[in-house]
Amino acid sequence: MYKISHYIKLLKFRLSSVVVFSAMAGYMLGIDQFNISDFLLVILGGFLVTGSANGFNQIIEKEYDKLMQRTCERPLPQAELSVTSAVFFSLAIGFIGLFLLNLINPETSYFGFISKSCFFGFISMLLYVLAYTPLKRFSTVSIFVGAIPGAIPFLLGWVAATDDFGLSAGMLFGIQFLWQFPHFISIAWVQDQEYKKAGFKMLFGGKKNKYPATISIIISIFLLMLSIIPFYWHQADFKLNSYITFIFVFLLGIWFTSKSFMLYKLQNDISAKRLMFSSFIYLPLLQIIYIIDKFVF
Repeated sequence: MYKISHYIKLLKFRLSSVVVFSAMAGYMLGIDQFNISDFLLVILGGFLVTGSANGFNQIIEKEYDKLMQRTCERPLPQAELSVTSAVFFSLAIGFIGLFLLNLINPETSYFGFISKSCFFGFISMLLYVLAYTPLKRFSTVSIFVGAIPGAIPFLLGWVAATDDFGLSAGMLFGIQFLWQFPHFISIAWVQDQEYKKAGFKMLFGGKKNKYPATISIIISIFLLMLSIIPFYWHQADFKLNSYITFIFVFLLGIWFTSKSFMLYKLQNDISAKRLMFSSFIYLPLLQIIYIIDKFVF
């Protein structure tokens, strides 16, 4: 009998929860009036869709996961779950998640039958499973491709709240899209030897040198610039209302960018880990600051 814990591992529960937080933040930034039903649909639907994509990712990479210490204890490499069970489970939660997302604003559906929230959830799954996952063994282009589904949750939450895919939604997408490059670079640096064991090409340039660190610096600067643009967009749906918020967002961006500079300067695993942990802090903290600005100022 398969344990529930094996299926929880297949979901990558903690990763899925982090992704759903972005969708929740996007929803809170978009609402004019809070709708508990839609909010819960975003949370549960987003979690199940993300968990489904994570499950299919592990099914495809089962043999490669056996080669890496960080993944060899997962249920599929350990034969704690059969591939058939994993496929059935991932399909089931994926369909349920998309069904729940499709209940959000169904009256303005794309193609007459799929809501905007469901559409973006579906695109996210397809890109993650069918594009990002196989590309990891061929090219670092996978990082760019993977950043697209990785950035959709922030956008999806906004679309669920506003039923609108416009400039503000694109801004939220852009912020999370850019954030993923220093995030991925730091992880790829720290896990370089592990990824190479499995044949994954995840580090720009293939070596721990100034090249990936330079990319991280450049994109961190662009991320900083993008994060403060809403302060100047007074006519936009998504805008910052306070100089206090502007200062916090700006300083947060400087702090995050400084971690990329330290990676460039030191080029060691310690500085890469600091960049990685700072990326875990940066995005949710930025989202929380945005939400506070909306409801306080």
